[in-house]
Amino acid sequence: MPYPPPSRALPGPRRRTLLASAAGAALLAGCSPASDDPDGGTGGSPSLAERARARAARDSEGLVGRYDAVLAAHPALEGLVAPLRAEAARHVEAFGGGASGASASASPSASPSGSGSPSPSASAPVPAVPSDERDALAELAAAERTLADQRAKTLLEMPGELARLLASVAAAGAAHAFLLTEGAK
Repeated sequence: MPYPPPSRALPGPRRRTLLASAAGAALLAGCSPASDDPDGGTGGSPSLAERARARAARDSEGLVGRYDAVLAAHPALEGLVAPLRAEAARHVEAFGGGASGASASASPSASPSGSGSPSPSASAPVPAVPSDERDALAELAAAERTLADQRAKTLLEMPGELARLLASVAAAGAAHAFLLTEGAK
């Protein structure tokens, strides 16, 4: 009696095994401690990361200034705006508040970490707040969305921890934009 024809499966690893191995290798490569590498593993030098961190802190300070201006012009919006402003102030702290970056790119008029006081960045004057509450919320949402998009693009060039921090803060900014947009309805 002849043997049955061989099955279509060839000896060796299956396609799923190879794909899982490749995905695992990619994850391990992506999780390498890029912050230990002076070049950041992606061409980002420590000075680039420090500049990005200082800029992110200044941008968050400017956003806190926008929130403060809206709260001053529209105190009735405090229930919606105050918690989001507090989060933006925590983002300033997370990025070092400009005080930790002693480089030339750090803001000379940075607010002390954790103060939460209204201190818009000197490089970004706060625009006038619209007299209509909906328009004020829409402008805040647009500012949050723009900053979240900018951070999402920047994180691709940053090493490890800073990239994760930028991703987290960008996601929070997108959520803030959504909440502000919903509050404006």
